Amino acid sequence: MTNSTADAQTDAAASVTLHTLLGDLVTAAHRLTRLAAQATERTESPAAWRTIAVLQAMGPMRLGELARQSRVTQPTMTKIIRGLDDLDWVKRIVDSDDARASLIASTPKGERALGEWRDDLSTALLPYFDDLPGDDIEVLRRAVGILTDRAGRGAGRSDGEARK
Repeated sequence: MTNSTADAQTDAAASVTLHTLLGDLVTAAHRLTRLAAQATERTESPAAWRTIAVLQAMGPMRLGELARQSRVTQPTMTKIIRGLDDLDWVKRIVDSDDARASLIASTPKGERALGEWRDDLSTALLPYFDDLPGDDIEVLRRAVGILTDRAGRGAGRSDGEARK
């Protein structure tokens, strides 16, 4: 077997392993989120939190783009925004590029609520992780850094663009 053949087989095996690992990571993240959300007993929908998080991370945007970023339909996003507006967690602002249109922006009150929710999630998960040894905590810290970096690279991109 030539070196290039062996390298190609090693790369293929690593790719399959990474593919499986990424699938497992997404599954575990969803399970952790559900576990923590159930433990907090908060009543807000995950879509509401996701909407505030998108606005906080990406800034004001039109309703259609917000729906796309949150992976819901425009009518669903309209309903979510109505509820968030009632809580004063979002506000509409004039689009400086088109005065006929408006942008949706998070408010300081909405961002505080998001921070409190994230703190509630962390508190709910603490009993499941408080016995981890320091080395495992460091692995989690590194993993969070890697995931934050990689997710940041894909923010706002379509599936095809994220692969480039």
